[in-house]
Amino acid sequence: MPALRELLRAAWRRAVQMARLSIGVPDYDTYVAHMRRHHPEREVMSYARFFDERMQARYRAGGGRCC
Repeated sequence: MPALRELLRAAWRRAVQMARLSIGVPDYDTYVAHMRRHHPEREVMSYARFFDERMQARYRAGGGRCC
């Protein structure tokens, strides 16, 4: 049973990640893993700061268009 539970958890995490990416919400866990693996000397942003920066970068590039 523990193996099945872990498999279901992994599938759920993957489904959530795919859903977030499909609507344009960045994945904080992926960012944290990347920073720890590739840039351990840098400080990891809080979730709120990360989300704010990603949203600013996303909507600033388009000039504020809605469509």
